Amino acid sequence: MSEQNKTIHPLDKRGQMVTHEDNAAPAVPAKRRTFLGYLALMGPAFVVGAWQFGPGNLTTAVQAGSRFDYTLVWVIAVSTVLMIFFTDMSVRLGIVTPTSLITSIKEHLGKWVGVMAGFGVFGITLMFSVGNAVGSGLGLSLIFGGSPVLWTVVCTAAVGFVLAFRNVYGIIEKALLVIVALMAVAFVASAVVAQPDWYRSMEGMVPQLPAGSEILIVALVGTNFSINAAFYTSYGVKEHRRSRADYRDITLVDTIPGIVAPGIMTALVIIVAASVLGKTGAEAGTINALASVFAPLAGPVGSILFALGLSGAAFSSMIANATAGGTMLSDALGRGAKAGSTTARVVTGIILAFGLVITLLFQSSPVGLIVIAQSLTVLIAPMLGILLFIMSNKPELMGSLRNRWWHNLLGAIGLIAIVASSVRLITTLLS
Repeated sequence: MSEQNKTIHPLDKRGQMVTHEDNAAPAVPAKRRTFLGYLALMGPAFVVGAWQFGPGNLTTAVQAGSRFDYTLVWVIAVSTVLMIFFTDMSVRLGIVTPTSLITSIKEHLGKWVGVMAGFGVFGITLMFSVGNAVGSGLGLSLIFGGSPVLWTVVCTAAVGFVLAFRNVYGIIEKALLVIVALMAVAFVASAVVAQPDWYRSMEGMVPQLPAGSEILIVALVGTNFSINAAFYTSYGVKEHRRSRADYRDITLVDTIPGIVAPGIMTALVIIVAASVLGKTGAEAGTINALASVFAPLAGPVGSILFALGLSGAAFSSMIANATAGGTMLSDALGRGAKAGSTTARVVTGIILAFGLVITLLFQSSPVGLIVIAQSLTVLIAPMLGILLFIMSNKPELMGSLRNRWWHNLLGAIGLIAIVASSVRLITTLLS
């Protein structure tokens, strides 16, 4: 922009000098969108939602409902609200940063901070890869029979094949949108047929801490308030080259529905588990117990539906998880911030291989393995949350898209929640 055309306004609401370009209201789209135009904005947050709603999420939700009835529904509600705010921070960073998020962190906060962020996300994706590998094999073995381990190998190979395509991100985004839609239909149908006590499920929105629920709550927070997934949203936004004029529409058609959808599905799984397993006092310690949650849906069909949901959750999360980990570690190493870069593909393969190897080594208690792996992710999440918080408050970077006071309020609450979860996990593991 030339100096002649740059209009300087005295002060914005925070007392900062802003240009005409920076002061342009991000909430007003450049042109009136058609229905297809709105649909075209959907994608990045749904990729994040698919990453969230993996087999670890499904497993911990079933355990929450079967062991503690409806009392932990509130964890999902709170986690979903906080997740929306952190995803929104990442969306705005994806819009304003001239480069990728981790590269911007290097420039503003120091090279080693960005490198640590990349390796932190990589560590989390390794933990998630275990649940994805376990869940994919278990789900497909219920549908087609045979060894869960064999199906884990098949599913991992299939994901590797998908990730070999040139336009990796575009293919992933479209596939995950379809899978999330199908899973939503399946879980809504299951909840309707199971006929839970909806009044008591509403009571579950009141925060409670049942005895013995600590690790499970940490696991629920780790999967539903997934800061590493929120962190990755900026990369999807950057892939689409979204502008400030797109911000409000992105929020309405992508950010909010993309995060709320897996939150609703997770809450429905808890409610169905409480309705079915809770009546008998059974716990979902095995895959057969997990499948029995959906038995009300016309007997064997219910178990098949669960298996399809588990497989879809595992496959979608496996794709998104490996892609995100590979992309962000590649960015941290300065080898490119695109999913299709050589380094990103190599790291993606390492993540998939790690999940497969751990699954092969620890086959005796797959459900327990998933819960422990998901719980450990909250040890790294605080660092990522703090970085999102700091970067989205930088006036020289964010301009008019800088955090408002309510962003910072909810962000602070989210950071306290995730730090408290980490502390609780450490104390529980040491006791």
